[in-house]
Parts: sequence; structure tokens; C-alpha cells
Amino acid sequence: MRETDFISGFAKGLSVIEAFDAGNSRLSITDVSRITGLERATARRCLLTLSELGYADYDGKFFTLSPRILRLGHSYLSSTPLPRLVQPFLDQLSEKTGESASASVLDGNEIVYIARASHKRVMSINLNPGSRLPAYCSSMGRVLLAAMPEDEAQRILENSNRTANTLTTKTAIADLLDELQRVRAQGYAVIDQELEIGLCSIAIPVRNMRGTTVAAINVGTQAVRVTIDEMIERYLPIMQSTRDTITSLLV
Repeated sequence: MRETDFISGFAKGLSVIEAFDAGNSRLSITDVSRITGLERATARRCLLTLSELGYADYDGKFFTLSPRILRLGHSYLSSTPLPRLVQPFLDQLSEKTGESASASVLDGNEIVYIARASHKRVMSINLNPGSRLPAYCSSMGRVLLAAMPEDEAQRILENSNRTANTLTTKTAIADLLDELQRVRAQGYAVIDQELEIGLCSIAIPVRNMRGTTVAAINVGTQAVRVTIDEMIERYLPIMQSTRDTITSLLV
């Protein structure tokens, strides 16, 4: 891309939007300047523009994103056929397993949920299309990372905030690279209470007809009800059958 094709003001506005998250839902101009690295005057203009366009609310001190911001995420979900294609198959997968089933894609060092069939709430947070989780400690994240060249996956892991969510969370780069190698060899990833106490999940890649990994699907359950071995034995064959059907519909 030529330098003249890059609109720096647009990029700065997007960085301001991305400054808001679950832990930073109400931000002042100073907060946004600190998080984004933008000059305070630039952050102020971006925030006031978002407010003027209806994408943010301003109480005189703090800014919060407004529901209108959902239009941006909806544009992706409605413009790509993948979420619409996989949703009915996730519904069937959830019915067959009696568990929640999801699909996601990789965005940087996070996974983004693009479709979900929630049979039971298995996490403390409510997951919906658009929700994000760290890739390094999620089953779908590891499947998607394992599909990448190892040097690219390692770079993403090194740039991730590898927090030990539980006592069993793998955070060391060497351990995570070993885990990705295991996922490549066996064709699936399992998470045993690394993301959240009591949560287990199993994920597999979804490839198109050319063999390119385009997404991941998973089944999540509570550790007190199903062991890892039981998940592999009971859910994996159903997931693989579901995945094969989805693949047959992908170009």
C-alpha cells in the first residue's frame, strides 16, 4: 500500500473505538490518550466526533460507546456468508451433544465469536457473536493458531498478555508451542479449565475445499459433568461430521 493511500485520521478514530472494552467501558479524554498513545487533543477530537455521530455518549467527563456502535460489527456479520452458513449446523451440534456450540475466527491474538448455539451457560460471562476471548488459552484459539506457520503463531503468542487465569493455564511460550504441535498432530484442541475454573471445551478446525482453515468450531461443557476423555469420545465424532458437512458447502 502506498503511503498516500493511508488515512491516518481514520486509523486514529478506530484506535479510539478499540480503547473501549469490558474493563474500560467509561473513559475520559485523558484515559483514551493514555491507552491509544494519541495526543490529548487528537483523542478529544476523535471522541467528540464519535459523540456527534451517535457512536458514543458523553456526560461532560466520561465517554461510553452507544448501541449504534453495534452497526459496525453487524456489518461484518451480515456481509460475510460464514456466520449464516454455520449457524444451523451449530444448532444441530448443540442439540446432538446437549452442550453449547460455537464458531470463531482469529483476529490478532484473540478469537471472535461469529456464531453460537447456547444450550447451557457454561461460563461466568455470556458469549454471543462478537464476543472475544484470548487465543492462547481457548480451544478454538489454539486450533486456529495451530493452523498457522509456527513462526507466525509464536509471534502472536509473544504479543499476547498471557495471564494465568487458573492454576492450570499454560502461559510459557515453550509449553504453548508444544501444545500447538500436539493440536496439529491430533487434529483437535482440548482445554481443561485453563480459561475458567469448571470450564472444559474441545475444538476442531473448519477448512474450505482448498484445505485452508477459515474458522474453528467447539463444544463447551462443565468439568463436573464430562471428563476430557468423555468429551473426545462422545463429542469429537459428531463435531467432525458437522465440520465435514460445513466444508462441503465452502468454496
